[in-house]
Amino acid sequence: MPRSAMRRRAAAGRRIVAAAVAAAATAAGLGAAAAPAHTQVGDAGWASSAWLGSSTGSAGTTLATVRAAINASTGAAAGLTGAGVGVALIDTGVAPVAGLPASQIVNGPDLSFESQDPDLRYLDTYGHGTHMAGIIVGNDPTTRTVGLAPKAKLTSIKVGTANGAVDVSQMIAAIDWVVAHRNDDPANPIRVINLSYGTGGTPNSWSDPVQYAVEQAWLKGIVVVAAAGNDGNNDLVVSDPASDPAVLAVAASSIKGTTNVSDDDFASFTTIGGNNRSVDFVAPGESIISLANPGSNIDLTYPSAKVGSTLLRGSGSSQAAAVTSAAVALLLQARPTLTADQVKTVLTTSASFVSGLAMTRNIKALNLNAAIASQNLYATGWNRSTGTGKLDDARGTSRLVRDNVALSGDNAVWGPFAPATWAPRSANQTSWSGGTWMGYRIAGDNWTGTSWASKTWAAATWSGKPWNGAASWADPDWEGHYWSGHYWSGHYWSGHYWSSDEWASSSWS
Repeated sequence: MPRSAMRRRAAAGRRIVAAAVAAAATAAGLGAAAAPAHTQVGDAGWASSAWLGSSTGSAGTTLATVRAAINASTGAAAGLTGAGVGVALIDTGVAPVAGLPASQIVNGPDLSFESQDPDLRYLDTYGHGTHMAGIIVGNDPTTRTVGLAPKAKLTSIKVGTANGAVDVSQMIAAIDWVVAHRNDDPANPIRVINLSYGTGGTPNSWSDPVQYAVEQAWLKGIVVVAAAGNDGNNDLVVSDPASDPAVLAVAASSIKGTTNVSDDDFASFTTIGGNNRSVDFVAPGESIISLANPGSNIDLTYPSAKVGSTLLRGSGSSQAAAVTSAAVALLLQARPTLTADQVKTVLTTSASFVSGLAMTRNIKALNLNAAIASQNLYATGWNRSTGTGKLDDARGTSRLVRDNVALSGDNAVWGPFAPATWAPRSANQTSWSGGTWMGYRIAGDNWTGTSWASKTWAAATWSGKPWNGAASWADPDWEGHYWSGHYWSGHYWSGHYWSSDEWASSSWS
């Protein structure tokens, strides 16, 4: 698409997104788009990054500084770009901002509730997905801010809306889709999934369907990177699915303004784990400067987080997960024959010593050059989920509501869902047939190739009403859910977050 046409589409998209955010705020009883600093307008079932401007008042941490801090600026890592590696971003979509090169972005199916509105389909009305995409593949012409793996091919699968409404069933369907379509682009097979998401519950690891879904991706050779959560250093319970023993569970670090990791420690907002499992390592996640999405929920609600006209500061385990996903893409470019288990081994065994609480808990920091050089390929086993547990156990207290009726039981947003029937189909890659998942038509059947991005998966109209009610979806428990960032511009979310432990539901609409 010509650059002028892209600019017109982006401007139109900003107007549409701003209108959607304003409507979301109104629906949530917040009046105009400017929500109170401690209010969420959002989802239910995600804990993603706690976003913050800068809790220290600093100018933020550039991606160039992040690259140096993970030891990817010199040595064997210096020339790596992620070329030939596909990364799936299951998030709130991406916006066609100038800093996201169309040649590096593909839109997979939009599984969010906004998919039913052609003006919002695929677009990031919240602002989180665009920030994550910028960390991974961004290339901002205004500031020359470049992502950590700028030549990786990023596939965006949208699940979250402007107010964050999303359910674990949508996440499971998205993961299944990535597994089924990981080789659609033979030149850029999907080798990494980024999940800045955490469910609202603490289900049994041996039967949880969400953990089963990520394990199926892992067994097919896809490295799953999951944010640990943002409930603070006193939180010893890693969010689901970061709690799964197979995946890479990442906590956010504070690099304290240096690129020498010896003084790094857990960021104050990050979950540190230890009860259900320890995090695998820390990665930079405090006040990371990446792409803004003008007109999005975050952009309008936290203007003090802006850096110029195209960038935004954000903090959380979401940011740490995106940094790690980009690093995995670089590692796989350098060592394409590594299995998912071997990727985890070389990254965890070559990590660098840090300081403070992280040091006392024997948690180290991501070190890409050391991982590239590591010959420690021994992979330990892990206990697998059966996938036959209850969806409600994963949802916990974080669930969608429609006309005052909460989604509960073994029901997906599209209708009844039997985990015992789904699990073998997920393992055999038959849960999807074209645009139908487990018998429900939720997307079109193929790529259309007509969007600003290189490809777009066709849309579909959802039929029927899966449970009581008609028009509005919300998360009644926003307060207590947060984006794995815990705060924006110094304002704490009073709830859950996107690593998905709960998407501060009052913040998504």
